[in-house]
Amino acid sequence: MDFNARTGDADKLRGACVVVGVSAPRHLSPAAERLDKASRGQLRDLLKSGDIDTECGKTTLIHHPKGRIQAERILVVGCGKDKPLSAKSFSQIASAAAKALQGSGATDAVSFLCELDVQDRDLTWKASQAVQASRDAVYRFDDLKSDAKAPKRPLRRMTLAASDADDLPALRDGIASGVAIANGMDLARGLGNRPGNLCTPSDLAEQARALQQKHASVKVRVLERKDMEKLGMGALLAVARGSRQPPKLITMEYSGGGKHDKPVVLIGKGVTFDSGGISIKPGAAMDEMKFDMCGAASVLGTVSAVAELGLPINLVGIVPATENLPDGDACKPGDIVTSMSGKTIEILNTDAEGRLILCDALTYAERFKPDVVIDIATLTGACIVALGKIASGLLSNDQELADELLEAGQMSWDRAWQLPLWDDYDEQLKSNFADMANIGSNGAGTITAASFLARFAKDYRWAHLDIAGVAWKSGDAKGSTGRPVPLLMQFLLKRCGGHAANDAQAQ
Repeated sequence: MDFNARTGDADKLRGACVVVGVSAPRHLSPAAERLDKASRGQLRDLLKSGDIDTECGKTTLIHHPKGRIQAERILVVGCGKDKPLSAKSFSQIASAAAKALQGSGATDAVSFLCELDVQDRDLTWKASQAVQASRDAVYRFDDLKSDAKAPKRPLRRMTLAASDADDLPALRDGIASGVAIANGMDLARGLGNRPGNLCTPSDLAEQARALQQKHASVKVRVLERKDMEKLGMGALLAVARGSRQPPKLITMEYSGGGKHDKPVVLIGKGVTFDSGGISIKPGAAMDEMKFDMCGAASVLGTVSAVAELGLPINLVGIVPATENLPDGDACKPGDIVTSMSGKTIEILNTDAEGRLILCDALTYAERFKPDVVIDIATLTGACIVALGKIASGLLSNDQELADELLEAGQMSWDRAWQLPLWDDYDEQLKSNFADMANIGSNGAGTITAASFLARFAKDYRWAHLDIAGVAWKSGDAKGSTGRPVPLLMQFLLKRCGGHAANDAQAQ
């Protein structure tokens, strides 16, 4: 779908469809007011008769509107009673509009939704969110279906309109960031949705190399098993022992900042299929363990979006990639391995493998002399118990960094919630036989997992995002979500003075 910005009056713009908002009980937005006057009161008549639903996210399609209106259709989107709108409501409205347009037969549309008032958000934010919501609404993954059928008349072009020419730069900034973020999310979702027999560690390495071919600013290096053995990555290699697929440690370096600027390092868990190893998982829903590389996918998607926008920042993406499978050579409960840091780990549960591959990647990150390091992982089922499918779990050894990420989550509406990282939890990792165990005791699984990782991140500012609850959906809507690419991009845009959103604190 193509996006562009322009000025004009709603009743005078030609096209397949014009999109406007109405609020309860019968409040017309400025663009809707113009359409109503040009149609000799058609919209108000439909509101009075109850044929237009003003509930938030409800849509009404009007074919061949009356009067002097140049568009072939009017799509009226209900905005509810909120004035101003919340960020959530605006995203819901934009998504509903895109879904309705996709099924309307209109191949192009002019949207005036960005004129709606959203609390603590500017025009650039609204444009970016409109793009992301629209792209999300029409996303399809049918690459592997032999009889996939695309919509007969899909929506191909969306114009975001403003009545004032002074608003065009803000709209264009929002469109640019929104498209880049949506492209990054699509990349992450596509990788997450691929089955484990196709999305292997080697495949992730090829996806990274494809980014290098597309963007000259991205340099990729892939470490093989022998390289990891030389570096002493005993924790990562222990997880890989049960798989016939060779492990990879993928590094993507984006250089958009100054030569001496310290980079932001993102580390994404890349377990392309997680059976649990010898501590094997239950069979029910085990197919969803192909999503255990969604942290890695989000790093690839974020690097792609940053490179597309050409942000003035230095960024390093690190992806430790492997499968976790049972085998005669697989690591066993009770095994003790030596990590790259030199610390020994007693593996009490082979299904707590994500922290094992991440701890070596955290040690490896030190060589980049990072400003901050953020790891992203579908790490614990305990995070789903704690936060459900709404928010990512956030833990950090630096409160300023944690606050940046929390704000980025609010602004992007890709939210996180901070959990404590107290020494009391770290004590649960004690082992009688090694420097530490890979699981804790007495509950708090999300926190003890982060406490484990924190032991390998003492030399820099670090944060951990547990995305187990938000990385994919189950049931009829099963599939990768592309989160937390929006959160990460908002965090990076804010750091380099980008234009994804204003500086207002979300409510």
